[in-house]
Amino acid sequence: MADSPGLRSSLNASHPERQAISVRIEGKRAAIDEAVKADRAVVIKGPAGHVGGGESEGNTVGAGDLAAQVEQCYLNVATALAGVGGTFDEVAKLNVHVVDWTPDKMPQLLEGISRAAAKLGTTPVPPATLLGVAALDVPEHLVEVEATAVLD
Repeated sequence: MADSPGLRSSLNASHPERQAISVRIEGKRAAIDEAVKADRAVVIKGPAGHVGGGESEGNTVGAGDLAAQVEQCYLNVATALAGVGGTFDEVAKLNVHVVDWTPDKMPQLLEGISRAAAKLGTTPVPPATLLGVAALDVPEHLVEVEATAVLD
């Protein structure tokens, strides 16, 4: 979904209890542009392994490195949640999309999750669905993580 003020206005007008959000941290656009908050529920689109804000905005992290991109995806989800007053501990469900998934990629996936957990000070392993996909929107992206959270 492109960043579209018209679409956001339409969404908010037809569902006043829903809020389309674009996360900004310290005045810079976060790596996640689309999320929807409805009451206590937050649905975050699949952030890929790229950096938001600053000089490196939009740059893919760890080209060819699944662990680095998984780590960045989890950090991007945490950034989006912080933008709406939440934390990773409030994530109820994740969908993890990995390009050309095979079981031998599991150690890299777990390494990325572990590194993100260390940086976040949490254990980000809520119920999750792992999906192998043929490709993502940007050829350098190896993984994308969607999150659903319920804020306290």
